[in-house]
Amino acid sequence: MKISELSPDSLRGGSRSPTVPADSAPHHLIDELEAAITAAEFLSPSDPSASAEAAAALASRLRAAISHLASNPSTFPDPVRLHLWKLSYRLWNACVDLSNASRAAAPSPCLADLRLAAADILLLAGAPPGVPSPELKSASFFLKTGLAYHDLHRLDLAAKCFERATDLISATPTHGAEERNLLLEINLARSRTAWEDADRNLAIALLNRSKNLVAGSPAGFKTLAEQYLLRAKLDLSIQSQEGVGLISNASKLLSEALDLCEQGILEAKGRGSGEKLALEGVRERCLKFMAAERLGAGDYEGVLRCVKVLRDGNPKPSSGEHASVGYVAMRAWLGMGRVGEAEKELRGMMAGMGPAVEGVVLAAAEVFVGAAGAEEGRRVVEGLVGRCQMGAAAALRLVRKVAEAGRGTAAMGRASVVAELAGDEKVVAAFEGPAVVKERAAMHALLWNCGADHFRLKDYHTSAEMFEKSMLYVSRDEESRARRSNCFRVLSLCHLGLAQLDRAQEFIDEAEKLEPNIKCAFLKFKIYLQKKDEMQAINQMQAMVSCNDFNPEFLTLSTHEAIASQSFPVAVASLALLLNLYSLGKQMPMSEVAALRNIITLLHKNSETDHEILKYMKHARMRTAELGAESFFGKGAVGSRELNWFAGNSWNMGLKTGKEKRFDLCAEFLELTSEFYSANIDGNEGNPAMVWKSLILSVGAMISVEEQMKVPLPSSDIKKAIEMLNRAGKIFPTLPSTSDQTAEEPSLVFLHTFNTYQLLDRLDISDKRSQQLQLIKNFASSKACKPEHLLHIGLAASQGGLPNLEVAEFSLNACLSAMLALPSPDYRMISIVIRKLAGLGQVCGSDNAYNVYKQAYQIIVGLNKGDYPLEEGKWLAVTAWNKSGMAVRLRQVDTVRKWMKMGLDLARHLPGMDMYTREMEECFANFEKLCGAVDGLVSQVEETSSRSLS
Repeated sequence: MKISELSPDSLRGGSRSPTVPADSAPHHLIDELEAAITAAEFLSPSDPSASAEAAAALASRLRAAISHLASNPSTFPDPVRLHLWKLSYRLWNACVDLSNASRAAAPSPCLADLRLAAADILLLAGAPPGVPSPELKSASFFLKTGLAYHDLHRLDLAAKCFERATDLISATPTHGAEERNLLLEINLARSRTAWEDADRNLAIALLNRSKNLVAGSPAGFKTLAEQYLLRAKLDLSIQSQEGVGLISNASKLLSEALDLCEQGILEAKGRGSGEKLALEGVRERCLKFMAAERLGAGDYEGVLRCVKVLRDGNPKPSSGEHASVGYVAMRAWLGMGRVGEAEKELRGMMAGMGPAVEGVVLAAAEVFVGAAGAEEGRRVVEGLVGRCQMGAAAALRLVRKVAEAGRGTAAMGRASVVAELAGDEKVVAAFEGPAVVKERAAMHALLWNCGADHFRLKDYHTSAEMFEKSMLYVSRDEESRARRSNCFRVLSLCHLGLAQLDRAQEFIDEAEKLEPNIKCAFLKFKIYLQKKDEMQAINQMQAMVSCNDFNPEFLTLSTHEAIASQSFPVAVASLALLLNLYSLGKQMPMSEVAALRNIITLLHKNSETDHEILKYMKHARMRTAELGAESFFGKGAVGSRELNWFAGNSWNMGLKTGKEKRFDLCAEFLELTSEFYSANIDGNEGNPAMVWKSLILSVGAMISVEEQMKVPLPSSDIKKAIEMLNRAGKIFPTLPSTSDQTAEEPSLVFLHTFNTYQLLDRLDISDKRSQQLQLIKNFASSKACKPEHLLHIGLAASQGGLPNLEVAEFSLNACLSAMLALPSPDYRMISIVIRKLAGLGQVCGSDNAYNVYKQAYQIIVGLNKGDYPLEEGKWLAVTAWNKSGMAVRLRQVDTVRKWMKMGLDLARHLPGMDMYTREMEECFANFEKLCGAVDGLVSQVEETSSRSLS
């Protein structure tokens, strides 16, 4: 609004100002001021941007002119002063008009600059004649200009304006009521600017300085007290960021405000009741904030003292007390640990609760529930549900507070209170109806989350109780079937954790009725596992596969559950089901080779699953053939590890079953081993050495099956075995020499030769005997051949229904030669070979037999006593002597003499045969005599015959 402190005649603005003497002042500067002010009067508020630019330019012109006028040392005459006075008011009124016209817009910096120019012009004018209190009016201009700058947040300019206003008032010799009120207003404005400019000390000093200006003025006391209260509120609002220091400052400021209120109330006695009531209102606000400040500082007794003063000043607290008073009182009682008094305060707030303070009462109830015991919290909630107009929302807030306070292992008891509250009929009734759908869903979520928290802590009893109560807040319509099914499912989980398997079964059955899905089926599977009903668990797994939302991941979960329950047959069945689902390009939770590997690993835990292991090994071989080694096992190092795992397991199983003389399984495992080790990953040639070993040992196991079962091998198996041995024979020359292989090589080469010999014996071909002989000759010429190998072949060739005597004789002779060539011959083995050769010689002819005995004699001659087995030597001597008996009966004198002499020679070189030797010598001498007598008789007969003929 316009300022019109002067009389209408003296301040009436005209189109022209009175004439100013030309020599009294720089008239061109005054003309410049007047022109600029006239232009300001014609500024249009309809175009704010144009007006702002013009106002800025005018402010610049005015500042220049004022600066030149202020630098003029001459004193302005009174007419000039009056003219400047009028120009200042014209400019001020123009600013007021523009400001009123653009009141809805933001403050304009240009108008503030024009106001400052008006104040400066008024200050230049000084004290014209007829103008009362010019300093007061000039200070008023600077005050209002400073307020304009303060609104623009140009605090430095605002502070300068307030300082100039203060200087003008301070220069006044006497201070009346008007001057004191203006100075108070200036101090308060200056204090506010200093506060916002972070000059706290100056702000407080200005407030303290203002105490002397409010004496005798209840309104002044009220204004100054409100300023102290405002500063205290600002301190309290930022105390959480700044710390305890601001709390103590706020306390001081509030104390100052209270003192001012008390003084103002005393001053207002005997005056109008309005001023006293206003001061009492400020006092009440101060006490409320002081109670809050004391509460923040932890001075609970101070809080209660503030509350007592507030209530003493209010004769009817039940009707006129604000709920915030009871709130801080309740907080103080809680802080002192006196829950009973806190509950009384809260119930007092609840008794006088209305719509306006319902939020405060609820907040107080939340604090009380969070700090008091569970039982006290339950009573408060029950009391509020019936009174609170917010109904379900209020109950939700308070139950949430109880639940939050009851989380964690240290406050398990509160969970039962939450369950009781959630199950209370009043609380449940508050959540009924379509208007509280959101609140009902939130309550369900709250109880659900609380149950989930306890479930994670393995407090299954509490979590089951929470989940049961959460179902009270789920409607029974069709849309909620899934949620109800989910509730039954988690309840089943809780009872499963409590090992209450029958209850768990009941709940999961209910869940499946509402919404059958894979989760329900999986949980039923877990229950069967816990019951150790493996058949039902396997059947349930098969049912899982038929679910609409089935995911193969559940079969891997089933496997883990079964392993955790030590139910390995179920785990194997789960993985077996998973194997049936693999197809090209289908995403699966684990690779097919990993599934097979896990099955075989689990089967190893049972000693009676070798046939099952063989079945899945064959499955791996089949999938390798179908997909290729790299596609099935994988590429790189991973694929190589997987392939080697299967090959190594097959090899170990072959060795194990071979030791157990289950040669049928051994043959198949070793055949699989050869095929796994033949597979190539990343172009590698596999492991030829292991292929060679596996082929040889597999054929050996096949032949052992025939011997064990006494059933001839089918021709197809014989053909297959020969092909395997031929393959092994082709691999052997390509193998590099290694220390391990060199140690095993002779035995395996012998086994290869021996198996080939045996299989050739089963073939119906004309030249098989010659092939066998050539095979043995080739082996005898190899480095791998050892005497014991030839002995074994010789013994085998000399036995059976159709022995191959040529092979036997060759093998035994080669064996004998090899043994004799050794540095330390084993004469026990040599004696066995000689005995066998002696037997063969008897079959093949007496000359062959005699050569054997002769060779034996040559071996025995020169040996130390005991080198050659005595029994074998006796056997040779006796059998050689006995062979002469047949020759005697056949009248083969030379043959008789030859064998008698061989027996006698052998006996003479063997210890312990002295008696036999003497008898043999006598017998041989008699034989020779007899032979001599016969020879003489024959000579006489021949001589007589010749004489008669002549």
